[in-house]
Amino acid sequence: MKITTVEAIPYAIPYRKPLRFASGEVSVAEHVLVRVHTDEGVVGVADAPPRPFTYGETQASIVAAVRDLFAPQVVGTRLLEREVVAARLARTVGNPAAKSAVDMAIWDALGRTLDTSVTDLLGGYTDRMRVSHMLGFDEPAAMVAEAERIRDTHGITTFKVKVGRHPYRLDTAVVRALREGLGADIELYVDGNRGWTASEAARALHEMADLDLLFAEELCPADDVLGRRWLVDQCSVPFIADESAVTPADVTRELLAGAATAVSIKTARSGFTQSQRVHHLAEGLGVEVVMGNQIDGQLGTVATVAFGAAYKLTAARAGELSNFLDMSDDLLTEPLEIHGGHLAVRPGPGLGVEIDEAKLARYRTDH
Repeated sequence: MKITTVEAIPYAIPYRKPLRFASGEVSVAEHVLVRVHTDEGVVGVADAPPRPFTYGETQASIVAAVRDLFAPQVVGTRLLEREVVAARLARTVGNPAAKSAVDMAIWDALGRTLDTSVTDLLGGYTDRMRVSHMLGFDEPAAMVAEAERIRDTHGITTFKVKVGRHPYRLDTAVVRALREGLGADIELYVDGNRGWTASEAARALHEMADLDLLFAEELCPADDVLGRRWLVDQCSVPFIADESAVTPADVTRELLAGAATAVSIKTARSGFTQSQRVHHLAEGLGVEVVMGNQIDGQLGTVATVAFGAAYKLTAARAGELSNFLDMSDDLLTEPLEIHGGHLAVRPGPGLGVEIDEAKLARYRTDH
């Protein structure tokens, strides 16, 4: 059960249409496939999606961090020594996606070795999650049309609406159009990706007070310490910390400072080991959790639902699990399918997935 090799393979798959939001735009999934090999011939896999406009990582930096920094520190450790691995990775500052992919690939390899799913290793609460869908920037009519298509095709009834452009002339109009077009039974929440000021966010929330929002997420800059606390005091719905709460220490600070009242967990930035810590903090402090999306492909989505289904708290709300639908292709041998608004944990040991080697050869960019 010892780790013998760690691979970092860059690849690129275009999206059918770009996802636009306040902190950037993504039109190609330029991700890194991380594979952990063991002395028993088991291979664990995970995906690392770089988000340079949020965490400072690029595809090239993830490859370099995994290959040059992390692989030498984890080769020779046993799959069960996850805390040893976490401590060694923590010596390097930042690099959340690179660290998380190494961590999750180790968990996948452990599950395959023990013939047990990662969900069962983590907690085994349920075997599926409700799905929410992120709606990127567009005109109101186009966003309503997309939401209707997603609802009618996949049974999804929860939507996260990207805001952060003009709060009064456009963003609030989009959310109002979605509520009027989709009806009262649809769950809506907004995510500003730090695009508004605190005062703009307060005014926008006031204008949307009659729209029955589920949450508000990262509406103003993460470093606006006083503005965020003031905004939360004005907010009538749970305020989700996302980019401001990458590590367990960040989560503790944001919640205890009154700068947030809920937390987004993204396995792409905190793996399974650190995500456990965030979950336990949230559970202990009595705050809600949403399983977030780092514009993941199918492999990243599998990891998110594997973790989210493991616990009662993370399974209570719809997870952001559907944006892989916008990718033109993927690496899995058996594509994911959303049925009745739910995504099931993949059966089988570990994460329950296999990589299509022909597709990996086609899309990898290191040849």
